[in-house]
Amino acid sequence: MTMFAAAFATTIKAGVSVQSVPKGFFGSWQVDAYLDKTTSYSTFKPQSRDLWNLSRVGNVITLENPFTRAHAQVELKHTEGNVIVFSKTSSQDNKILIDTVTIRLNGNTFGGYNNIEYQTVSLYDGHVLKTERATYVLKGKKLAGSSVLK
Repeated sequence: MTMFAAAFATTIKAGVSVQSVPKGFFGSWQVDAYLDKTTSYSTFKPQSRDLWNLSRVGNVITLENPFTRAHAQVELKHTEGNVIVFSKTSSQDNKILIDTVTIRLNGNTFGGYNNIEYQTVSLYDGHVLKTERATYVLKGKKLAGSSVLK
């Protein structure tokens, strides 16, 4: 295989098209999360209920939570049929939160899980001092339509 062919094959593999996301993914969702496992029970809540507003404008997918006032662009990792994998990263002060969510849509509901990595970073040199992890089981219920703008 030539170097050009190898580079081309890698490029094809790396991209996940926003158009491959089922339209049913977008809209407002009530999301219940139940802690399955963690490295730090003192850091992560045993359960929560949130509201996710998932929308798309062009090729950008946004997740907003009006309860927590969180607003993030999500990175689409994988789609296959009704399975969607996405991640989002947020940081504040010396903390970095990385969520990787995998859900399977089933009409107006979804099930899945959220793998969370919560890093504490040194203010001195930027290296990771501590990493805490948790996995939540997710159950979602659609509350309102979709938001897909071209």
